[in-house]
Amino acid sequence: MSNNAPKEPTDSVAAVSKMKRPLKICLLGYRSNPYSGGQGIYIRYLSKALVDAGHEVDIISGPPYPQLDDGIKLIKLPSLNLYEKKHFILALRPRHLLSFSDFFEWFAMASGGFAEPYTFGRRLKKYFAENNPQYDIVHDNQSLCYGVLSLQQSGIPLLTTIHHPITSDRDIALANAKNIRAKLFIKRWHSFIRMQKKVVAGLKHIVTVSEVSRQDIAQAFQIPANNMHVVHNGIDMDVFRPMANVTRIPYRIMATASADQPLKGLQYLLRAIAQLTPDIPEIQLVVLGKLKANGETAKLVKTLKIEPHLTFVSGIETEAVVKLYAEASIVVVPSVYEGFGLPAGEAMACGVPVISTDGGALPEVVGDCGVTVPVRDAQAIAAAITDLLQHPEKRQTLSVRGRERILKLFSWRVAALDMVKLYESIIAQQKE
Repeated sequence: MSNNAPKEPTDSVAAVSKMKRPLKICLLGYRSNPYSGGQGIYIRYLSKALVDAGHEVDIISGPPYPQLDDGIKLIKLPSLNLYEKKHFILALRPRHLLSFSDFFEWFAMASGGFAEPYTFGRRLKKYFAENNPQYDIVHDNQSLCYGVLSLQQSGIPLLTTIHHPITSDRDIALANAKNIRAKLFIKRWHSFIRMQKKVVAGLKHIVTVSEVSRQDIAQAFQIPANNMHVVHNGIDMDVFRPMANVTRIPYRIMATASADQPLKGLQYLLRAIAQLTPDIPEIQLVVLGKLKANGETAKLVKTLKIEPHLTFVSGIETEAVVKLYAEASIVVVPSVYEGFGLPAGEAMACGVPVISTDGGALPEVVGDCGVTVPVRDAQAIAAAITDLLQHPEKRQTLSVRGRERILKLFSWRVAALDMVKLYESIIAQQKE
């Protein structure tokens, strides 16, 4: 088992609640829908775990908004939400010209930029100035905008989660860019990183989700690694679980990957499937992600001639995702880099054998309870799939051990207890 794995806390939720008063916590997310990515999942499950531990939680979010459990208050900070518009250029209305935040958000996107974190910060600062909400602590979920820094400067106890440095996404995207024009677009879109670097340099309290992320963040933002805390993400073990009444489909492989994000490494899995189809014509790959009609991944699928072996699924409820896991014989996580690796943890919690790359923090999550292959290695992925398909007893062993590992080390209950201890430490320091 990985030496980096967190220890199971001995404190029960009830014991912690008796020792300290309940906290009033504000979680921030500039976009928080769980279908938007891992950050939305983080907001949803951390907030639920904190409420289950006896604390009061408000979420302040821009759209797309989070799905929250009962007892959690959502405070909406509307934006133009241009990524959800079919024709974003036409989304500008005369009233938007009266708001600098609205106009800047539109102008930035029209010129290839990404301004949502910045404009969320402006709206956040205005909300606090007008409403003066009272919280024991504000916890920012990687918006890393000037607005959250202004909250800290006003004396509000602030903790910021950085899941991983976005510089990793940018650098991998640049390495995969086909031409100069594509590189210029990537650099323009990631121009918000300049703001992030300035904000991170001024933050007093940072938490991240893995030891690998801590080192990578320290290097990317040139800050001391010891100044950051690590609280691993959790997995909802009640939701992500084996389904005894669902039969696994032979030769069904599943992956959760944004199709056109090079960071997720789907192209290497697709190449592996292409290698396997001549000898295993029954193989089927289900990808939980959306395929862009004219994107690079769609072009690769046509080039490899593997359309009959592929299904892309998106926009489904969590329970349907769990059923897909239950039907899969193997889950593959082909990522080039993961700050934590929720898809691997969720699959293991569902009792599915996992093949994972060694990208980023994935080995911290998978440990010795899955099969690990090198990043960017389609042949290694193909060999690992072949081996597991040929050895059902090995798949069964990994299924059992994988769920046991997640249950012991990566539940949201564990994450919430560790996070509350960190909150209380920050609040105590603020009072000194």
